[in-house]
Amino acid sequence: MADVDCRIEGRLGRIHLDRPKALNALTHPMVRKVSATLAAWRDDPAVLAVLVTGEGERAFCAGGDVLDIARLARDEGVAAATPFFFDEYRMNWRIKRFPKPYIALIDGITMGGGVGISVHGSHRIATEATMFAMPETAIGMFPDVGGTYMLGHMPGGLGRWLALTGHRLGPIETVEAGIATHYIPRAALGDLETRLLEARDAAAIDAAILAFAEDPGSGEIAARRVLIDDIFDRPELAAVADAARAEPSGWGAEQWQTIERRSPTAVRVAFAQLQRGRSLGFDEAMRLEYRCVHRVLEDHDFFEGVRAVLVDRDQAPRWRPPRLAEVSEAAVEAHFAALPVGDLPLDWNA
Repeated sequence: MADVDCRIEGRLGRIHLDRPKALNALTHPMVRKVSATLAAWRDDPAVLAVLVTGEGERAFCAGGDVLDIARLARDEGVAAATPFFFDEYRMNWRIKRFPKPYIALIDGITMGGGVGISVHGSHRIATEATMFAMPETAIGMFPDVGGTYMLGHMPGGLGRWLALTGHRLGPIETVEAGIATHYIPRAALGDLETRLLEARDAAAIDAAILAFAEDPGSGEIAARRVLIDDIFDRPELAAVADAARAEPSGWGAEQWQTIERRSPTAVRVAFAQLQRGRSLGFDEAMRLEYRCVHRVLEDHDFFEGVRAVLVDRDQAPRWRPPRLAEVSEAAVEAHFAALPVGDLPLDWNA
C-alpha cells in the first residue's frame, strides 16, 4: 500500500506514513495495515524495535481522515463509519501493549490520530518542528485515540485544559507535558536512525536516543502550571468557568472564550470523559471511547463541526444545542452507556 510502508530493515521494524499532501492523515486501510503489522512483529525475533515516521517536513500525522468518516456516516449510516474506530482503537491498544521499544518521531504536526499512533509507544521524540494538539471539540468530537487515559492521567488540570481548548503545544511544551519523552533536533534524526539500525538490543536503542537527546528548556506549561491547575483542576465544569472568568490577568477568560466557541455537547462530554479517565486503566478507557464515538456519529454536532472547519471553512458552526447550559446531564451520560453490539474487543487477533 502506497500510503503506509511497513518493512523490516536490519532488526528495525519501520512504519512510514506516506500521505504528505494529506499531512499523513490515517485512512482505514492504513490503520488496518499498521495494526496487523504490529501483531505480526510482536513475537517476531527478527524485530528488535519499531520506528514510526511521517513523510515530508510539515507533519508527522495530522489525524484520521475525518472527511471520509463523516461522509460514510452521513451517506451510509453509523454502522459504515464505526469500523474505522474499531480498528483504530485496537491499533492504539496494540501500541500501548507492544512489548518492544516503539519509537515515534513526532516531527511536525501531530494531532488526533497522529497522537494515537505515537503517544502510547515507549519512546516519543519531539523536534523543533513538533506541534501537538487534540482539537476534537472544535468539530463536535471528543479527544479519543486513548485521550481518555493519556489526558485523564495528566496531573492537575493539564489534561482538561488541552482537551477543552484544543490548545496547541510546541516542542518544549510537548516534553513538559510528558507527551514526548525526548527532544532531538531535526538535523540529528538521520544520524539517530543510523544508530537505531545498528542497535542489537533494547539497551542500545535507549543509548542511541540518549546520545542525541537535548534539554529543550522550559516553556508555557512551566510558566502557567499553577494557573492551569487552579482553573482546570476542578470537579465541575461550572467551577472551571467561574475560575477562568475570575482569573485577574485575563488569560483564564481567553481560555474560556475558546471553550465557548467549541461544541457545547462535545465540551461537556470531554469533561465527563476525563473525569472518568482519571480512574480508568487503558483497556477500560478505550472501551469507553468506543461507546462514546457511536453516539457522536449519531449526533448533529460532529457533522456540523466538520462542515464548518473542514468543508466550507467558514468557522461558524451552528451547534445544537448552542450553549453549554442547554446540554442536559442525561445527554452527556448517554454517550457512555453500554452498546447493543457489546464492548470493543482488545486482543492480537485479526
